[in-house]
Amino acid sequence: MGGPSNSDGLSFPQIAACAGIGACSAEFCTIPMDTTKVRMQINTGSGPRPGFVGTLSQIVREEGIRAPWKGITAGFQRQLVYGTLRIAWYEPIRDFYCGKENAANPPLLGKIAAGLTSGGLAMLIANPTDLVKIRLQADARRAPGVPPRYKGSLDAYVQIAKTEGIKGLWTGVGPNIVRNSVINAAEMAAYDQIKQVFVKNKVMEEGLPLHFTAGLGAGFFATVVGSPVDVMKTRIMNAKPGQYSSALDCFKQTAKEGPMAFYKGFAANFMRIGSFNVAVFVFFEQLKNAARTL
Repeated sequence: MGGPSNSDGLSFPQIAACAGIGACSAEFCTIPMDTTKVRMQINTGSGPRPGFVGTLSQIVREEGIRAPWKGITAGFQRQLVYGTLRIAWYEPIRDFYCGKENAANPPLLGKIAAGLTSGGLAMLIANPTDLVKIRLQADARRAPGVPPRYKGSLDAYVQIAKTEGIKGLWTGVGPNIVRNSVINAAEMAAYDQIKQVFVKNKVMEEGLPLHFTAGLGAGFFATVVGSPVDVMKTRIMNAKPGQYSSALDCFKQTAKEGPMAFYKGFAANFMRIGSFNVAVFVFFEQLKNAARTL
């Protein structure tokens, strides 16, 4: 069998619980890299721009050791919704597209389609949590003496709804669905495919080393295909009212900075997505093993 599966005796609620706990555990381990990536992506100045290590060091030096974990509560909220649904829905959708007769060796296109669908549907529901997480991460970059926009994640939900309307919680939902469905397709399909090919060709056996390798490969493919829309999503969600008239306008303004602007923060993004995929799939697989013994 290939990637994450509920065909090994676990019920859907058990799979969902393993996915949510695994996603939250991975979020805690990797959110400093995500915070650094966001800061690099929203830096539109013309002066010298520090790299990943320089940006992270600057955050810690200027804002304190806890600053890289800014938005962790919102991050947990996001993973409990998005992380749970995108993983738990993947296999049922994949089997629906490919048919039960192909469940043992589903084709790659079916895996990609399932990843696109589960990621898009999950983000449609989870967009408010993603918006609040990014706003809180970017808020720490305010000028000295300027009070924070939000007191915390709950206050952020309330203030956004008051000032921007309920629809404001779905700011950037279009680019966000595109971004997360593409990245989820790359992650889930790559993880599933690498496991299937490696086991079938006896390159590696089912176990922790395979989970680590497949997770790292999934993270690389996801970073390559998802970085351009990730940059746009981050800018749109953190934009001042009226800064961008549409996603196309954001694309045009970003393109003026040169093609590499769409890969701004790529190293940080890969470190984040690569390490996150290793962590989430390792945690997920180990939690499934533990659930089988209950």
